[in-house]
Amino acid sequence: MSTASSRLTPMVQPVDGEGEFPSTGIEPPERRRFLRPGTLTPFALLTPALIALVVITGWPLLQLLIMSFQEYGRAQVFGAPPEFVGLENYIDILTDAEFWGVLGRSVAFAAVCVVATMVLGVLIALLMNRLGKVMRTVVSVGLLLSWAMPPLSATIVWGWIFDPQYGVLNNILTNWFGLDFAGHPWLLEPLSFFFVAAIIIVWGAIPFVVFTVFAGLTQVPDEVLEAAQLDGAGGTKRFFLVVVPYIKSILVIVTILQIIWDLRVFTQIYALQSIGGLAEQTNTLGVYIYRVSLGSGDFGVGGAISVIVVLLLAAVSIFYVRQTVKEDSL
Repeated sequence: MSTASSRLTPMVQPVDGEGEFPSTGIEPPERRRFLRPGTLTPFALLTPALIALVVITGWPLLQLLIMSFQEYGRAQVFGAPPEFVGLENYIDILTDAEFWGVLGRSVAFAAVCVVATMVLGVLIALLMNRLGKVMRTVVSVGLLLSWAMPPLSATIVWGWIFDPQYGVLNNILTNWFGLDFAGHPWLLEPLSFFFVAAIIIVWGAIPFVVFTVFAGLTQVPDEVLEAAQLDGAGGTKRFFLVVVPYIKSILVIVTILQIIWDLRVFTQIYALQSIGGLAEQTNTLGVYIYRVSLGSGDFGVGGAISVIVVLLLAAVSIFYVRQTVKEDSL
C-alpha cells in the first residue's frame, strides 16, 4: 500500500509561499516556454522594422513635440536659438476661434466624405458581386484607374471640369438642362467648394472600399444566403441580417481608416484653393497647419496644432488597433 501511494505522489512539488519552485530541478512552465528554440526569432525579425520606424517616424515626432513648446520662427530657421515658451503655443491655439472653426469644418467635411465613400463603396461592391466575370473585370479596371491617379493630377482634372468659363459641367447644365450656370464660380463659395472637394476625395477613395468589401463578400457562404432566402428574407434583410455580421469587422476597419485619411486631407484642398478657392473660408486641418507654419513662419504654433491633430488621430487609431487585435485573437 505504501509502495502504491509513493508511486502516486506527484514528482513536482507545489509552489512555496514566495512564488518560486523548490529546488527540484524543474523550471517553471512559463520559463521553459520562453526559452524554447525559436522563441526570440519573431523579435529578431521585427527589430530592423522597429528601428526604421523609430528613425523615420519617432524622431520627427519627437522634434515636432519639442518645437511645439518653443518660439520657433524664421529667425530660428537661419540659426537663432529657439526660446522655450512652455504651453503658450497650446494656449494660443486652444483660445483661437479660427482654430476651432477649422477643426469643426474638418470634422464635418470628413464625416460627409466618410459616409458617402462607405455607402457608395458598399453598393458598388454588392454590384460587383452580382456581375459576370467580363463586366466585373471592366468595373475593376475603371476603379483601378481612378485609384492609381495621383491626387494632385485628379484635382487638376476635376478643376477643369468645374471651371467657370470653360468647364464642361457648366456647359452641360446650361445648354442641356437650361439652367442658369453660365460662368458659375464653383470654388468661390465655401459650400460649393467643399462639394467639389468631396467629389474628388470620394472618387479617389471609393476603389479601396470597393475592393476590400468585395473581398469580404466572397467569404459569405452561399448556403446561408440561400437558407435566408428560403425563410422569406428579402434582399435588404439578407444584407443586414446575414451579410453585415460576416463583414462587420471589415466595415469597421475600413471606416476607421477613412476617418483617419479624410481628417488629414491636404493635397485636394490646397490644390483647389490654388485654382480659385478662398483659403480663409475653406481651410482644413492639414492646409491650416501648412499656412500657419510656412505662411506666417510660426513653426512653434504649427507644431502645437500638429501635436493636437496627432492626438486626435491617435484616439481614432487606438480603436482601429483594438479592433485588429480583437479579430486576430478570434
